[in-house]
Parts: sequence; structure tokens; C-alpha cells
Amino acid sequence: MMIIYGSVVSPFVRKLLGFLGEKGLTFELQGVGIGDPDPGFRAASPLGKMPAMDDDGFLLADSSAIIQYLEAKYPEPALIPADPQERGKVIWWEEFGDTVFAACSGKIFFNRIVAPKFLGREGDLAAAALAESEELPKLLDYLENAIPASGFLVGGRLTLADLAVASPLMNFRHCGNGVDPAIHPKIAAWSEAILSRPSMAPWIAKEERMMAKVLAG
Repeated sequence: MMIIYGSVVSPFVRKLLGFLGEKGLTFELQGVGIGDPDPGFRAASPLGKMPAMDDDGFLLADSSAIIQYLEAKYPEPALIPADPQERGKVIWWEEFGDTVFAACSGKIFFNRIVAPKFLGREGDLAAAALAESEELPKLLDYLENAIPASGFLVGGRLTLADLAVASPLMNFRHCGNGVDPAIHPKIAAWSEAILSRPSMAPWIAKEERMMAKVLAG
């Protein structure tokens, strides 16, 4: 049995869970938190970052590394295209999702929710406010103009690109920064379609129940 270590509120874990669902792979999610001492998690993730994987004894960390491994092991359905140009675009969008979009959402989500609610300390609210006012609008404007009429970022069908870029939007939503359909209608429609897919919807529901309890407390 494949074990995935991580938390459903992580955009990187969320992306991986969607990928696994689209592949139809069986796995067990082992919940871990930041700096979790779980020995299985620490063995799989030397840096203590999520997600991590134990695939029948093969240990690997980092969502992108795990996805590349699984795409090679289970090539169908293909979520990373073979076509050189489409593959390049998918890799670009995953990079955008992981290092730009998720970084922006992280500044807001970590400082407003993770630090006070999970770690019991004050977050950097100035950094969160700056990300919200300066970074986020530019990123959303870029994405709004980039979504094709097909409703998928690359190749007219679902790819890793859609999963990687839609995932951080959940963290924005938890902070009250949900997409405004009046301003970004294409993002609103596209993200709703991706996040409501059978591969994502059960995890989103579980995450929203958990976050409701955390925020209420």
C-alpha cells in the first residue's frame, strides 16, 4: 500500500491527492503537521517537508518529484503530455503554481491562520497584507487572461497544470480571498470545475470541515 504523508490544507499535498485520484491509484493518507516527528514521515522526507511518500519501501519527498515518479510508473492516463511544447507548458504552470501562486497564498494563509491557529503564535500580518494587496491581484489578472476557452490550461484537457494552479486557490479561500466571479470570471469557472472533480472534491470537503473547526476555535 502506498502511503502519502501530509496535510490536506497544503497546496502541494492537495495537488498530489488530485493527481493520485486522476490516476486511479490506491493509497493511504497519513496526516502529519509542520515539523511532525512521525518516524515514517521523517524517513521519507529528510527536510521534514510535505508531502512525502512510501511506495512499498521506496521513499521520496516533494510533490513534483513524487508526481514525476508516479507519471513514469503509471503513464495512463497521461497527466504530463508527451508533446514537447505541451509538456513544457505543463512544467511551467506547475512551477507557477508551486513557487509563485502557492508562495503568495502561503504568506497570507500562514500568517493569518497557520501561525495563530496551529502554532499558537502571532503571524506577520503586514507581510500577509502586502501579499494580498500587491502580489495577488497581479497573479489573478495574469491567470484570468491565460485560461483558454477550452477550460483547461494545456492541450484542451486536464493535465497536472490544472491541478497545480487550482490547488493554492483553496488556501486563498480559507483566508477570505476567494475568487470574485465579477472580476475574474474565467478563474472562477475554471477553478470550480477543477476543484469539484471526483479526484479533488472529497478531499476539499474534508479540508473545509477541518478548517471550519479550526477557525471556530
